[in-house]
Amino acid sequence: MKSQWECFLQNLGVWEGSFTNFSPEGTLLNDTPSHLSLEGLNNNQTVLLTLCRSGRDDLVKEYSSVGGGVLFFENGSFSEGLIQLGPFSEFGAELAFVHENRRLRLVQLFDKTGDLSRLVLIREHLGGTPATERPPLQINDLLGEWQGQAVTIYRDLRSPDIYSTTLKIQLDDTGRLIQTTSFGDRTITSTAIIKGSIVLFDQDPQKQVQVLLLPDGASATSPLKVQLRQPLFLEAGWLIQSNLRQRMIRSYNDKGEWVSLTLVTEEKV
Repeated sequence: MKSQWECFLQNLGVWEGSFTNFSPEGTLLNDTPSHLSLEGLNNNQTVLLTLCRSGRDDLVKEYSSVGGGVLFFENGSFSEGLIQLGPFSEFGAELAFVHENRRLRLVQLFDKTGDLSRLVLIREHLGGTPATERPPLQINDLLGEWQGQAVTIYRDLRSPDIYSTTLKIQLDDTGRLIQTTSFGDRTITSTAIIKGSIVLFDQDPQKQVQVLLLPDGASATSPLKVQLRQPLFLEAGWLIQSNLRQRMIRSYNDKGEWVSLTLVTEEKV
């Protein structure tokens, strides 16, 4: 098994792309071209990060280790964010996929009252390679049955859990979405209303969760409000090909502590 540092090194290169800000309702607020370099130094003992965004000061950081609020999968995909949900403080995390010459990263941000405040979609490709992009995600892209495999890694770095998954998404006669998720020996069925690019799971008014359909086959699953003493998860999805999708889930327990990160790779059957 690769070390976390070796997994981080899967991200080395020069990544060209953009940072796109969206409102919680999916309104595009602004789009900023970006140039991000991750350069290995001293035989990859150190990594230098340089981020240039139009009209902003450059960000330069040097890494000689990884840890804290970040975990990496073996293909380089990762999540970074706060490890603890606290009262009267802003909250958020980034979920990032790596596939061949492309990365797709999603940042979900919540304000001091716990309300979802902003989303940032970061689409990148390795410099010198084609900047191919998927169309914006549509409900019809998701309908059907998806079978896959999930890998869950933990903050305490115990052995990962690997298990099969099934996701069924269909519409009933009224146009309401029905989703059935099976993982391991658990099955959860939930329903949602569809409003344009928003899918709102509204059965529990106190715990409403929305899925926002975004450009490049991306989706953002977020609670509309994060609450203390309630377990929560943040999820991002990426339709890499019409029959291949990845989802990443960052899970917090009822104490507001970040406990695990799951990457699901699934194919439509």
